[in-house]
Amino acid sequence: MILTRGARITGAVLCAVLAAVVAGWIVRDLRAVGDPLVLLRYWAGYSDGWPKKPPATLQADPVLLVAHVLALIAALRSPIAASALVATGLVTLVLRLPGVWTIGSPWMDGRYSDELRTRALVGTFVTLAAGLALVITGAAGRRQPEDFYEPRPTRPGRGAGVTAFLVLGAAGAVVIAWEVRQLFTLPDQVHTDWFIGGEALTLGLTAAPPGWSSVALGAVCLTVAWTALFRAVHARPLGMIAAGLLSVAGGCGIARAVHHAWLEHFGEARTEQQLVILTSFFLAFAGATALLVLARGGFADSEGQGYGGHGYPQGGAPGYGYPQGGATGYGYPQGATPGYGYPPGGPPGHGGPPGGGGGAPPPPASPPPGW
Repeated sequence: MILTRGARITGAVLCAVLAAVVAGWIVRDLRAVGDPLVLLRYWAGYSDGWPKKPPATLQADPVLLVAHVLALIAALRSPIAASALVATGLVTLVLRLPGVWTIGSPWMDGRYSDELRTRALVGTFVTLAAGLALVITGAAGRRQPEDFYEPRPTRPGRGAGVTAFLVLGAAGAVVIAWEVRQLFTLPDQVHTDWFIGGEALTLGLTAAPPGWSSVALGAVCLTVAWTALFRAVHARPLGMIAAGLLSVAGGCGIARAVHHAWLEHFGEARTEQQLVILTSFFLAFAGATALLVLARGGFADSEGQGYGGHGYPQGGAPGYGYPQGGATGYGYPQGATPGYGYPPGGPPGHGGPPGGGGGAPPPPASPPPGW
């Protein structure tokens, strides 16, 4: 199934709206902070050098901006446009939904101005509406290809599917395991705030709570891992978004370890701290690997089109026009002797050998092997 022209245009417009909202908040933070490096340090989670005015974005926002731009391009020209729109819309909905109750919460009073919170709440509803519209557009705007030459959606290759299953499945399991660990290490008064937001956290105005975003990322990784094993079409766009989030999360963890000199004293750190550092390296590796294998062009989806895996009609012979069902070729009917019109057992003609036909060798009775 591919997208109709109207659905492609609608999806591109919706992606442009989503990208504009995220880009607007990033520009606002750059102006408020004044130094891009300070904003990068804040996104990476450094414990020192926080800006005086708290930014509204976190490290997931640049990934969402890139995802929206790539989805816009895919909507206009890619055969996997439908899956790209649905995947982008779902991830946007999951990561922006907490803003409905966090932005207007009393514990946000004093952290941001009322005007900024109003803008953030309006932007959140616009984002959720556009994300939901993306899902509907990608799901309802599909159609069957009109002819064989029209590009089909592409599936991950077998090797890419297995690789994505291994790395994304392991990464999703690790992320979920750390969130389970948080239930035993965080104070009781922080448990709820960690997952749905609260006064105990320093949270970006438009950002999802850390527990919420981690569980969502782990669930997406496990979902992609399972579907990539069966080479589902949507595994490529959804897997690339998950891989991007993993790469950024792992990269920020590595940057924190380098900045705070944790790597230099790795042997002296507690076991849990060592596991945290190793997890950052693993998430960066898993995200980069999945992004590399899923970004490559997949194989065209020809299911239900009446064509075999190489583009030949079902049951047809891939042999340069040779007829079907074992025909002898060159226009001879089934069972006929290829002898220039002489009937079977007829005169050889002009002294030719018996059974011959003018001394010329008979054409091949079937296509050469390997054609």
